[in-house]
Amino acid sequence: MKKYWLSTCLLLATLSGDATFADTAKTTELDRIVAVVNDDVITRAELDNAIAVIKRQLAQSNTRLPPPDVLDRQVLERLIGMRMQLQLAERTGIRVDDATLDRTVGVIAEQNKLSLAAFRDVLEQDGFSFEKFREDMRNEIAVGRLNQRQVDNQIVVSEGEIERFLETQKTQGRATDEYHLAHILVAVPEAASAEKIQDARRRIDAIMTQLREGADFAQTAMSLSDSPQALEGGDLGWRKAGELPTLFASVVPRMPPGNISEVMRSPSGFHIIKLLDYRGAERVIVTQTRARHILLKTNELVTEADVVARLRDLREQVLAGADFADLASRHSADTASAKRGGDLGWLSPGDTVPPFEKAMNALEPGAISEPVQSNFGWHIIQALERREHDDTEESEHSKARDLIRKRKIDEETQAWLRRLRDETFVEYRL
Repeated sequence: MKKYWLSTCLLLATLSGDATFADTAKTTELDRIVAVVNDDVITRAELDNAIAVIKRQLAQSNTRLPPPDVLDRQVLERLIGMRMQLQLAERTGIRVDDATLDRTVGVIAEQNKLSLAAFRDVLEQDGFSFEKFREDMRNEIAVGRLNQRQVDNQIVVSEGEIERFLETQKTQGRATDEYHLAHILVAVPEAASAEKIQDARRRIDAIMTQLREGADFAQTAMSLSDSPQALEGGDLGWRKAGELPTLFASVVPRMPPGNISEVMRSPSGFHIIKLLDYRGAERVIVTQTRARHILLKTNELVTEADVVARLRDLREQVLAGADFADLASRHSADTASAKRGGDLGWLSPGDTVPPFEKAMNALEPGAISEPVQSNFGWHIIQALERREHDDTEESEHSKARDLIRKRKIDEETQAWLRRLRDETFVEYRL
């Protein structure tokens, strides 16, 4: 349970801000307002609760705590960021119903190999209210939907971008090479004055001086970085080459592990990165199946039972010697493959819908399936032959699309959050 507690419970409890430990909110001091976010407030009790959770997380990872004032500031910034997103979600009509919430909690319990009742018991043994956890999850889903609507759904990746990306990767390392990075950011607001930019430049130069004199990167990030990952020591985790922010993409592949970059400037501020580790990608070998099928669909006049009976009859005809291609061309509702005798060509994992793929993979070459239902209708499938295929090029093309999209989402999310922060009234009373 510790893995889940660290990766999800801590994150949610830290960001949502409501008190988890009831006895922490009983004094006037703890009810003091530490920040105003538009027409909402964050109390000392909420901040202390979030800090307590972070302290437990850092203790479990044997990470030294930053000074109390730095920890206060970092955690408060997280609470403000979450609060302003939840406010926008509410204003724009994003709601998470109880049925969706129950399904999500059930999936999380299942992923932890626990029944819902056992999952609830473990949460409460770790000091968390189950009802509070459910509301944290509701908030997390709402913010996820908000991000999807505001950013994810606006992202488009063209074939030209993919080809240019792959060309660039030939000189900068393959798209699937992976880099473990840490990051320090000194943020610069949008439309910042020259004076504020100079102040930020002085801050990042002072940080760079400390690092060159031997300061620990993780501790420095925890104390001085404005990055959302500051409390994790600036750790960005493993990133594929294509997932690197554009600013870093030309620098990181040339860095030896352990090295620290020069200061870099972007619209969000000044950056220093450290390459913690590197690992190269292997070639992708997949098992492909060449298959053909006959598809039939129900309608107002043809019932499901009728379709299944017809397919079984067609299957028996093939087993008795009839030509599958001829039957497919005359009967299949998949007009595209029917012109080829039902031939679907060579199929890699993921090319077809799961029920079809599962039935196809269970067949020996030459065998024909019983009727199989998918969201397209009902099929009989024949596996013609199998082969081991080097799918590296196709895989890299697909991954390039995914990586470009992820990079665009990361960059646009940061820009959107900066704009949202600029539009949000925030008053500090810490």
